[in-house]
Amino acid sequence: MSAGIEALNVYGGAAFLDVRELCDHRGLDKPRFENLLMHEKTVALPYEDPISFAVNAAAPLITDAVRPTIEMVITCTESGIDFGKSASTYIQDLLRLPKNCRLFEIKQACYSGTAGLQMAINFVLSGTSPGARALVIATDISRFALADAAEIQEWAYSEPSSGAGAVAVLVSDTPQVFAIDPGAYGNHAFEVMDTCRPGPDTEAGDADLSLMAYLDCCEQAFKDYARRVEGADFRTSFGYLCFHTPFGGMVKGAHRHLMRKLFKTSPADIDADFNLRVGPGLTYGQRVGNTAGASTLLALASTIDCADLPSPQRVGLFSYGSGCCSEFFSGVITPQSRQLLQTMNIGNSLQQRYRLSMPEYELLLRENGALRFGTRDAKLNHQVIPAAWSACQNSQRLVLDEIAGYHRQYRWV
Repeated sequence: MSAGIEALNVYGGAAFLDVRELCDHRGLDKPRFENLLMHEKTVALPYEDPISFAVNAAAPLITDAVRPTIEMVITCTESGIDFGKSASTYIQDLLRLPKNCRLFEIKQACYSGTAGLQMAINFVLSGTSPGARALVIATDISRFALADAAEIQEWAYSEPSSGAGAVAVLVSDTPQVFAIDPGAYGNHAFEVMDTCRPGPDTEAGDADLSLMAYLDCCEQAFKDYARRVEGADFRTSFGYLCFHTPFGGMVKGAHRHLMRKLFKTSPADIDADFNLRVGPGLTYGQRVGNTAGASTLLALASTIDCADLPSPQRVGLFSYGSGCCSEFFSGVITPQSRQLLQTMNIGNSLQQRYRLSMPEYELLLRENGALRFGTRDAKLNHQVIPAAWSACQNSQRLVLDEIAGYHRQYRWV
């Protein structure tokens, strides 16, 4: 029996900022900034939240034929809006999904999207409900506020790379977009305080420790994969590679680390291999920023859309979540994968986002302080940036309208 991703879509928000302008405005060190390998970042508007992002990513996948077959909705996020209530309940309601769905939310830092995907795939492979589908949505947003600057370590350099986005996948026994290699995976996990969110709107961490944990997990998770998969070779087994992407420079470092450690590859050959097998998976991430739990799936979408795919290709994927848990797994994409994904027009949707000026961006930083975790009774100001709101009218999308008590209310525009 086969299983994997039948359909996939990315939602990259309604507005973006050119991070090179941000670099100049903040007076950041240019060489250090260039190591981020970032071009743009999605900026969540005050009336956008993890639920609106999730629904906007999933809505194009839910046809009348698909809707009644969905029996599980898994939301994967570290940007949850409630300590108890799952965001999946909102998503089920807003997408008019069946009442017999199993609804829950996964939090495991940036590993959550992979955890949700693997849980859904194992549900399908179990055969307990033949023909059933699972909807998995990884959705995360970074909503900086001016008050955060004194609290976040090296805030200036996390600001350009922290983005927002959601990736929705339909998991079924007809994996037309990505067919998982059953049993082909490797895990590595240990307790480390590299980055964390000790409070609802507080982030803390050690950037150097996080980098070392990421590199260690990348190496050890692949070694566990190779232990399970006979003949697995990091250089030759995979046509393409997708990595969790806090920023492109971190991925480049992880790829270089493995090529040196496993094969003692020359710098020139490492660069060529990076550009060929890893580069296509960075394209979308360079435009939306770090999407946390959605990051590895975003890299997969980017690879399918941007890589050369004349024939089926095996893809190796590495997922890392701070704290930490990691996984290396694999599957196959085909020319049909691209044909199906191109119907989602992901690149075009990113192109249509509203471009924020620096004064507009800083206005949002001031506004963001008013809408925090646990907010009660709020009416959203959709006109905070009138031009951005006008741009939202160009395509149907869900926005947060108000919070009544603690209950979030949404509407389509």
